[in-house]
Amino acid sequence: MEKTMEQKGVPLLGDVFPAMQVVTTHGVKTLPDAFKGKWFVLFSHPGDFTPVCTTEFVAFQKRYDKFRALNCELIGLSVDQVFAHIKWEEWIKENLDVQVEFPIIADTGKVAETLGLIHPGKGTNTVRAVFIVDAEGKIRLILYYPQEIGRNLDEILRALEALQVSDKNGVATPADWPKNELIGSNVIISPARDVKTAKERLAKAKAGEFKSYDWWFCHKELK
Repeated sequence: MEKTMEQKGVPLLGDVFPAMQVVTTHGVKTLPDAFKGKWFVLFSHPGDFTPVCTTEFVAFQKRYDKFRALNCELIGLSVDQVFAHIKWEEWIKENLDVQVEFPIIADTGKVAETLGLIHPGKGTNTVRAVFIVDAEGKIRLILYYPQEIGRNLDEILRALEALQVSDKNGVATPADWPKNELIGSNVIISPARDVKTAKERLAKAKAGEFKSYDWWFCHKELK
């Protein structure tokens, strides 16, 4: 049986991921403690043995090594029994030659309700949600897709890497980083919050310490 903490409302960015015990294809796990010291991506899908979800699971598995290289684990979820998950994994292996290696939560609906995953007007089916949770157990990114639209797995990987780069270097990343139309793979220095810092930014830009469009738009190469 799943156990969830008493919680008011759907969790938000910056919240600690709700403590819960879940039944998975890899046994019972307690989240977020099961991934302590690691980042993890929890993603929900509407149901097993469905075509869009199948393409997503294949895509997640084929990129699993890239997630793990970023100290990140994967865990799926849908309101299906664990037996259905297992049979679906077997079907994917037998027919598509892809072995799903990450666990899948068999939810009774409690986890989906806690995380706000139930698709409006679609019964117990969940939306295609993505939660990126950091090594401290805090929710850093949330994405919601309708049932009809499959996810872009490379964007999830990009966002994960961008979050880690931002944390490590105290910077922001531009649109489509690391292939931004204006500054390429450079990262953005946080805008100045006072006149003194603004003037210092311009001076440093002139000295070649970093590049600048203006005092509020400074960027540099990531080293």
